[in-house]
Parts: sequence; structure tokens; C-alpha cells
Amino acid sequence: MTATLESPAATVTTNGSDPAGARPVPGRWLGLFAILTATLLNLLDASIVNVALPVIQGDIGGSYASLQWIAASYTLALAAGLLTGGRLGDMFGRKRMLLIGAAGFVAASLLCALAFSPETLIAARVAQGLFGAIMIPQSFGLIRDLFPGPDQAKAWAVFGPAIGLATIIGPIVAGLLIKADLFGTDWRMIFAINLPMGAFAMVAGAKALPSARGDRSGGLDVTGALIGAAGMSLLVYPLVQGREQGWPTWIWAILAASVAVLAVFVVHQLRRGAAGRTPLVQLGVFARRSYTSGVVFVIAFFIAIIGFSLALGFLLQLGLHYSPIGASLAMASMAVGAFIGSAGGGMLAPALGRRILHIGLGIMTAGMAGVYLVLRTVGVELGGWHLAAPLLVFGIGMGMIFVPLFGIIMGEIADHEVGSASGALESIQQLAAALGVAVLGTVFFNRFTVPGEPAANALAGAEQVTLIAAGLALLSIVIGFFLPKQARVDH
Repeated sequence: MTATLESPAATVTTNGSDPAGARPVPGRWLGLFAILTATLLNLLDASIVNVALPVIQGDIGGSYASLQWIAASYTLALAAGLLTGGRLGDMFGRKRMLLIGAAGFVAASLLCALAFSPETLIAARVAQGLFGAIMIPQSFGLIRDLFPGPDQAKAWAVFGPAIGLATIIGPIVAGLLIKADLFGTDWRMIFAINLPMGAFAMVAGAKALPSARGDRSGGLDVTGALIGAAGMSLLVYPLVQGREQGWPTWIWAILAASVAVLAVFVVHQLRRGAAGRTPLVQLGVFARRSYTSGVVFVIAFFIAIIGFSLALGFLLQLGLHYSPIGASLAMASMAVGAFIGSAGGGMLAPALGRRILHIGLGIMTAGMAGVYLVLRTVGVELGGWHLAAPLLVFGIGMGMIFVPLFGIIMGEIADHEVGSASGALESIQQLAAALGVAVLGTVFFNRFTVPGEPAANALAGAEQVTLIAAGLALLSIVIGFFLPKQARVDH
């Protein structure tokens, strides 16, 4: 399970004007639903695969590391691609790039559904992530074009709750699709379902989305994109593969190389900006303590929630042999709680500011403490109903953070820095999700693969991950005091 923390503030340059009080754009609601469908493709595929991983392994084989890669490869590719996705929309037109991204995403989804080995599935997931990175950053600029001025509130009244719900129901949808086994497709339908959704997004988008000429001045930093992607990949690869390889010296060398490559990326961005060319990231935003604290907050928060959710799913399926639908139902109260928390967080955030993050984190930590106590006391006799109450509490706390977090982190960013700062933040968020799979997934499998009873080992692994995730949540509470007190609001 993962979410994409996006905000209207994420796009400040448009391919056209933004005249307040302009006449309604013809077909704007059809255009909005095309954008919403494209966004749902990303949100569902970021989380829908998690509950299907053991079933996928049973069908096409693969190691435990390959399970981590099937989950992490999408978010890693998305993180790398987001650095350039928004810039492509500025240069070549947002409608064009959304349609290209959707077409590529559908093609990659078909390849996922036809995968015959872990390697082919991982490669197709990378393609999904890269095309998703082209598609997703166009959404908010297009909404501004379709609903100029005060009319944007109407669009967000539909769009916001829809993406919030989609973020949390991915695993449940996966369990239902696998259980249904439509046309004998088993797990493959979780990817095949993207074909009709993507077709609608492309047809409706071609008909209803506004076209505009792009601005290609400043160029595209292809070199920077490649360096950034290489640095992220070198960071995640040894964290996933290290356990299976026995942590040899070359694994540590790759990890060290990632630091060097990311340093080269920083130098390249500084030089490009000094030369008057458009960099992928305006590094000046990191001079603001509030923004840098926000980046650290996002990393800790997403490693915690992604790693915790994944380890719990592995416990239920690999350790306790739950079916995909059984695991989905056992974790369903988390989704219910997240939906409740998202609604509450959205309503309370304007009055409470960053305090809503502390409240949410406190509730989330209490939920994880409840899960840990259940695991310790019930043991391998664990039933889904044992987890219902603590996962509900966890979900409520987590949901309270989703809605206001992006705006709070951006609270003190100047207008001319918003585009770069939000793009970098979204990319770091996805990288943190990949790290959550890599780091906490490795913690789980370190314990699960030792000699002994698989159920007991899986239980011990889930307990360790839960403690680490709770510790990261507590760390996030401390980091939260360095964030801006109020969210940024762009009209």
C-alpha cells in the first residue's frame, strides 16, 4: 500500500492562462474523469500487487528478493521518472504527455499480465513506473485548465475523495480479482483490469482535455535524469539483494557508489542552474530547514507505513497461509480507518495546522503497538478479527496525515520554487516507498528464512518490522516540530 501525496500546489506553470471567472470549458467533466482514471491507474498499481505477491511466486517462481523487486521496481521507476515527467508536460503539452503516458502504461500492464517469469514481470513493472511518471504529473495542471479560478473547488470535491479511497482499497481489489479468477486469469487480472481503464482515459482524454502549446525553452536535462535514476537504483539494489547474496563486499561497494552518484547529481544540478538552464531540481529549496525536515519526515513516514503493511501481508500469506482474499479482508479495517482518518484530517487540518500530523502519528503508533501486542499474545493462532481493532486505529492515524502533509511541508516555499519543490518531494516520496519495501522487507525475510517453523518465523519477522515502523513513527513526531505550522494554500 502506498499513496501519492499530490496537491494543487504541485503545478504552478500552466500551458495556458488561468483566468478567474472564465467560461466553463466544454466537456470539462468528461475531461476530469479521464484525468481521474489515469490517476487511479497509478494509485491502484502502486498497492494492488502487494497482496498478490505470494500467489505470483507460486505461479511463476522466483526468490523472496524477487517479490521485493516486483513491489519496489514500480515505485523506484516512478520516483526516477517523476524528476522529468512534469518538465515533459511543460515542454510538449500536458494533454499530449498524459495520453502518451496512459498508452504506455496500458501496454506495460498487458506485459505484466503476460509475464512468464519474475524477470519479465519486474521489467514490465519498471515500464509501468516510467510511463506513470509521464502521466501523473500532468493531472493538476490540466485540472486548472479545465476548472479555472473558483471552479476548481468543484473538481476537488470529486477528485480528492476518489484518489483517497483508491489509495487504500488496492489490496482489497486485488484479493477480490484473484478470488474471482475471471476467465481463468488468477493474479494476472490485477494488471489486465488496467486495459479498459486506460482505454477510457485515452478516449475521453483525447476528446475532452484542452490542448496547449508547450514551452521548450530551457531544454530537458536528460543527463541529470539518468544520473538521478542511476543513483536511486544503486541505493535500492543492494538493500534488496544484500540478504540473498550474504552481504558481500561488492554489495557494500554499490551502496557507497550510490552516495557518490547522487553527489554527482547535485553538482550537475548546481552547474546547470548556474549556466542559466532549467535544472530538474531547484536545490535552493533544501536550504530551508522546514522543507528539508519535510523531506526527512516523508522518508521516515513512508518507509514505516509501506514496510509495515507489506510485512503484515507476508505474515498472513507466507506464514499463516491465508488466501489473497482472506489476507485482504483481515487487513480491511486498515482501509476503513484510513478513509475515516482522511476525512477527519482534511476537516481538522486548517484549524490545527501541523498539530494534525502529531495527532495522526500518535494514533498510528498506538495502532502499531496494538498490532504488536496482538502478535505477541495470540501468536500463530492469529485470526483476522484479532487485527481488526488495532489496524482500524492505525488506519485512522495514517489517514489523518495523508491529506494535509504535502501542503504543510510546502508551507514556507516561495511561489517561484513550488514547482521544483513539489516535484522533488513527490519523487522522494516514491523513493521512500521503494526503500520501505527494500529495508523492512529485508528485515522480515532475514527472520522468515532462518531454520524453524515458517509460521513462527513469519510472526517474529512481523514483530520486528512493527517495532521498527513504530520507532520511525515516533521519530516522525519529533521531525514534525520543524515543519511549518500551517499548510500552503494556493488558489
